[in-house]
Parts: sequence; C-alpha cells; structure tokens
Amino acid sequence: MGNRGMEDLIPLINKLQDAFSSIGQSCNLDLPQIAVVGGQSAGKSSVLENFVGRLDFLPRGSGIVTRRPLILQLVNSKAEYAEFLHCKGRKFVDFDEVRQEIEAETDRLTGSNKGISPIPINLRVYSPNVLNLTLIDLPGMTKVAVGDQPADIEHQIRDMLLQFITKESCLVLAVTPANTDLANSDALKIAKEVDPQGLRTIGVITKLDLMDEGTDARDILENKLLPLRRGYIGVVNRSQKDIDGKKDIRAALAAERKFFLSHPAYRHIAERMGTPHLQKTLNQQLTNHIRDTLPGLRSKLQSQLLSLEKEVEEYKNFRPDDPARKTKALLQMVQQFGVDFEKCIEGSGDQVDTSNLSGGAKINRIFHERFPFELVKMEFDEKELRKEISYAIKNIHGVRTGLFTPDLAFEAIVKKQVIKLKDPCLKCVDLVVTELVALIRKCTEKLGSYPRLREETERIVTTYIRERDSKTKDQVLLLIDIELSYINTNHEDFIGFANAQQRTAANATKKRVMPNQVIRRGWLTINISIMKGGSRDYWFVLTAESLSWYKDEEEKEKKYMLPLDNLKLRDVEKGFMSSKHVFAIFNTEQRNVYKDLRQIELACDTQEDVDSWKASFLRAGVYPEKDQPENEDAMNPSDTVSMDPQLERQVETIRNLVDSYIGIVNKSIRDLMPKTIMHLMINSAKDFIHSELLAYLYSAGDQGSLMEESAEQAQRRDEMLRMYHALKEALVIIGDISTTTISTPVPPPVDDTWIAKDPPASRPASATAVPPSRPPAVRGPTPGPPAPLNASPAFGVPPVPSRPGPPLGQTAYTADTNSVPLVPSRPARVPPALPPGIPR
Repeated sequence: MGNRGMEDLIPLINKLQDAFSSIGQSCNLDLPQIAVVGGQSAGKSSVLENFVGRLDFLPRGSGIVTRRPLILQLVNSKAEYAEFLHCKGRKFVDFDEVRQEIEAETDRLTGSNKGISPIPINLRVYSPNVLNLTLIDLPGMTKVAVGDQPADIEHQIRDMLLQFITKESCLVLAVTPANTDLANSDALKIAKEVDPQGLRTIGVITKLDLMDEGTDARDILENKLLPLRRGYIGVVNRSQKDIDGKKDIRAALAAERKFFLSHPAYRHIAERMGTPHLQKTLNQQLTNHIRDTLPGLRSKLQSQLLSLEKEVEEYKNFRPDDPARKTKALLQMVQQFGVDFEKCIEGSGDQVDTSNLSGGAKINRIFHERFPFELVKMEFDEKELRKEISYAIKNIHGVRTGLFTPDLAFEAIVKKQVIKLKDPCLKCVDLVVTELVALIRKCTEKLGSYPRLREETERIVTTYIRERDSKTKDQVLLLIDIELSYINTNHEDFIGFANAQQRTAANATKKRVMPNQVIRRGWLTINISIMKGGSRDYWFVLTAESLSWYKDEEEKEKKYMLPLDNLKLRDVEKGFMSSKHVFAIFNTEQRNVYKDLRQIELACDTQEDVDSWKASFLRAGVYPEKDQPENEDAMNPSDTVSMDPQLERQVETIRNLVDSYIGIVNKSIRDLMPKTIMHLMINSAKDFIHSELLAYLYSAGDQGSLMEESAEQAQRRDEMLRMYHALKEALVIIGDISTTTISTPVPPPVDDTWIAKDPPASRPASATAVPPSRPPAVRGPTPGPPAPLNASPAFGVPPVPSRPGPPLGQTAYTADTNSVPLVPSRPARVPPALPPGIPR
C-alpha cells in the first residue's frame, strides 16, 4: 500500500491527544507537536488565524491575552466548523462564538484578573483551506505584572512554556517581530535553552512591513544572522487598521504575497516566504518529526497497550445488566477481598509497602512492643508496693507481733498486682481492633467500582469485628480471673521462701541481657534549646550497659556515652510547633544526664518509633518513671512507714516473692494475649470472610442494587475502552507506514563563530548593513535557505529555478498524499556559500 499512512500521522496524533485528554491524563507519551512561543504582541495569534483562514477567532487585546495553552488541531475536510473537547458533540460554525467560548473557558479557571493556568484548551478546526497540523499557542512572555496578576507572572509563564518545549518530541516555533533586535528575542532565547543544537527550532519573523524605511531582514531570512538549522520564514500579518476594518484573510494573504514579490530585498526568496509556505513547511516538518519519533512512539504505545490489556479483557463483551455477570463479579470481588485481607495479616511479597507499617506488621508491633511496655509501666511502682506489703503484714498479724512471714500477705499483694493487668490487656485488644477496622477499610478500596457493595462489605465485616471484640475481651478477663483463682507457689520458676530471703531487690532487677550486647541502633533527635546549640540529629547505639551517640551511622566520631545506671524513661508532651514525638531520659538520683541537663529529650518522627525505642530501653533495663515521686522528701510524712528490722525483712521477702510470681504471670499473659486475640478475633474474621460474608451480602438486599456500578466506573470503563482501541488503531496505522522514505539528513550545525566578531547587539537586527568581515550581499538569486519540497506556484508566480533541493531538515519522499501536493524527489542541494575564511 506504499506510503499511504504518512498523511494519516497528524490526524492520528490528534486522535491520541483526544483519547488521553478525555480520560483526564496528560499526554504521557510525549506525542509530537509544535509549540508556538514568543513575546506579547509578537503576532502569534495572527499567524494562527492566517492558517485557519478566519478573522479574529482568537482573543485579542492588550497585555496577556492567551492565558491558557490552546491546542489547535487543524484538520483538512470538506466541511468547515470547529469543536472543543470540553463541549463534546457541539459544532461551532460561527467563529465569533469560538472566540467567546475560548474567553469563557479561560475565565472559568483563571478568572478575569489576567491570571494564567497550565491546563490546555483543546480546539479542533475542520476546513478545506487548511493542512493537517497541530499547534500549541502558549501565553506570550512578559516582564511586568499588570492588574491583579501575581508578582511572579514572568516566572509562571516561563515555567508553563518549559513544560511543553522541554520535551524532545516538541518542535518550537519561535515567533519574533522584525522591528525588534533579534539578539534580544525572548522566543529564540528560551528555545536555545531547551534546544541548544537547534534541531527542533523553527524561526518565524513577523511584522516585516513595519520595519523602518531603508532597513530589511534579509540577513535574518537568509539564515546569516543568528542562524538556525531549520532556518527562518517571514510572514506579513494584518495591520491593526486591517483588523479594525475586518480585512478578509484571502485579501491579506494576497497582499502578503505581493509584498514579498515586490520588495527588492525579498523577491528572490518570495517563494519561501509567507503564510501558505509556513503552513506547508510546518505540515511537512511535523510529519517528518513524527516519522523520526515513530520507533520510540511505537514502543511506548505497545507498553501502554500491554498495561491496559489485562483490565480491558474484563470489559470486552461487557453487559452491565447481565445477572450472570453480576453474580460472577460479586463472587470474584468477595473472594479477592478475602485474599487481600489475609495477605495483609499474614504478609506477602506482592506490592510491599516500603514507607509505612501496615496490617499484620502493626499488629505484631502491638503484641511485642506496645503491650510489653504497658505491662512493665504498670508493674514497677516500688515504694507504693512496699507500703502495701507492710500494711498487709501488719493487718494479718493484728495485735500480735508476727515471727514468721505470712502467706496471706503474699497472696493478697499478688492478687492485687494481677488485677492491674486487666487495663493493659484490654487496651491491647482495643489497639488490635482499631488496626483491623483500618485494614478492612483499606481492603475494600478495590470494591470502589460498586459503592453499595463496598459499603455493605465494610459494614458487615466491621460489625463482626466489633462482636468478636466483646468476646475476646471476655476471654481476656477470664484469663485474669483464672490467674487469680489459684496462686501456684509450686511453679518451677517460682523462687520460694528460702531463696526469697537470700535475694535482694537489686538482684531482682538485675539485667537479663548479655554485657555489651547491642540492643538497637538508629537516628534520634536531641532536643536542646537554641541558646545551648539547638536540636540535632545523631546516630544512637543502645547496649545493655550504655547509650552512645555518634555523628553518623559510620560510628567513627563518638559524641557522648551515657551509662544506664539509675536511668529511667519519662513521657514528654509534643511541642506546639513541633511535628515530632518526644520522650525523655533522666537520672533517679537527680544528677545531670548530659552536660548541665537533668534530662535529655529524644525525638522521633512517629509515635510508633517512640514506642519501639521504649521497648528497646526496657530490654536494657531502663524502665518508665513511677507514678509516685522517687524523692522521699517529697512524700507526705503521714505516708511514711516506720518498720522495725524484723518487719523490714518480711517486707523484703514478700517483695521478692511477689516480683518472682508476677514475672511468671506476666510471662504467661504476654504469651497468651497474642494467641487469644489471633484465635478469637483475627482468625475468626478470616474464616467469616471466606465462609459467611457472601451469605450476609445476599441477605443484605437485592443483588441488582448491590452490584450497581458507580457512574465514575462506567465512565472510566468507556474511556479506557476508547483509549485501548485508539492505541490499537495507532499501532495499525504506524505498522502500515513505510520506513524506507528517502530523506535528507538533518543539516549540520551552523557555524556562527563569526557573530562573536561583530555581535548583533552592536547594531539593529533589521539593518541591511553586513559585518565588515563579510563581502557585501549580492541582490538577486543568491544562495540562501532552500525552497520547500512541496512548494508550488502561487498567485501565478513560478518558483525561482535557482533554488533546488528540499529545505533544511525536510524529507524528500515519493508518497502520494492528499493534503500536500508533492513533487518528485530531487537531489539534496549544496549548502549555501559562506563568507571567505569561515569554516563550514
């Protein structure tokens, strides 16, 4: 079929742009396009209107007129009308209404205060007078904010332009008026930043008819001054008088043609100037640019297609009201919900979250860090415990002075301590329930396509979790009651009375970790006032004997080492302006901990990190602060207990016995709590989801209403199918294109070193005077930029025969196209001669 597909490339790109825009995505494929950049009042809008052949269909005025990018798609067709992507199905025949719609849509997002927005407006114009072309009209560059514009409007516009022209797939149409200094062109300057080799930049010179008398832009148009590899094309737009007088576009194009033919500086290059030639050149260069990017575009299209195929497979032959489909979808979604819930609990290698703990990992932390910490925090209240033991012994002896340590005192104190375990155990259950409810909410996100199904699933499973919460708490309280029912003094780990009399309180709290064992490493922040140096981050190493911190994790530069003797933990409220969570370490003997500080505050990013560090300190033997003050002077004298030596020995003995037995109970509770919660709540919830959830959903209401998909899902399905078919069609069209077209290589870089000898800023860019280092320019058919490949006689004037060959960067191929009449391929021209002494 030859090379028929080449003329379909630009409409194909337009179709892809519509497909992506309709589903709310940017063109992440970086589709080839032409972006029009230039300063304000450079003539960008007039050039586009000349392309379309319609008067004033673009907004005009002073200051910033184009305030949102306008993606203008020109489509060659028999009918003439315009369409907006945001007004689907509406055809605009009156182009005054097109202008009004652009203004209204611009104001809708930016307001009427001259603000800007990077969200584009998509306009497609169908006409028999246009060639297939896609351009992006961008806001004109400005220096000064006007009206209510933000002070940084210049940077906002610049950033918006860079979003488009930085992409390698974007050609840059740099529009510069001829009556300004070319060396100061904002358009050429920003194009040079993103395209330093000039491979993607096309120069357009406007307002040639407004230059001072006796000057011309011949050097510019012949690509001798600030040369570009793709060269420059001159155009003459309508003057303000012509605009006010509603001068017809055809008359304006005829006047433009007459200007170039009659001007002595431009008549020899007239066939390569003007709006018709610019439109044809852009059409062919965009087509060639698309062809050059086809391999990469094909690869990206195939990648997009593969990513969609699995999901689209479900939508093929989709019938929303089919009862069989609804039943199948219900079964699949409930099954998938159960699988996702179990994976979150048990852990899985699929889609691992590397930023936060979730699911089973958080529950594991509750079991083995939060819960043990709460137990230890409740357990050690030394002074109050000794006072209770003393009162118990005295009350049991009554009026008699006891010679032996009473068993009843031991049992009374033990039972009182065991009862205190209820609160941390119930708190542990509440924490697990909270995590399970959050986990259920997360797992039902995949049911978002069916809002009613998601709502019912979440309600049913959460209600079941709440029911199991009550039963689990009853079982936990039963465990505590079981412990209270019988004090087993024959337990193999119980020290007994004989050993208790020989042990001291110091031995009872002896550390159970190996000396110098590293318990934890990590970053912490030391909170110090600004007057004393401010807060800093250090690398901490906690061992069984000390806490050290270093400059970094290499552990080469030690800042300080703090022994753990007599240290305890204290909770600290988070500061008003601080986002970190804080806890403190202090010395129970009122000594300075670090420098002149009685306590040091350590900060973490999350409460979970704080809890984890506290659990690590517990392993090192550093316990939380007591509720009662440690300093005896701070106690009320009436609360002090006067003990004789015999009573003191009995208190010490029972204290050791209580410590031993409570350790046994804590060990048992710490082991049974996770098992109880897992059995009665978590495993039960998994079984419920797999075996009973579906029945509950059927009984909750009509299956039809339950499986009604959301409007967003229906729209997403339709748009995804459209996108899928657009991608397939694009790949088919790309596959039909012959890649064996004859083309000229991209021109070599232009040698502009001579410009440094005579910088253009030293003279007006529009002057006809040539640099001293060059011979005077010869008027007439001298070598210059090449003629376009598809240039054809216009207005009865034949092309100059001395200009053979295709223009810079354009392709000479023998395709039979509909939009642009092509001539047979010709040999590449010889590059224009340069002044003597200038290397090519």
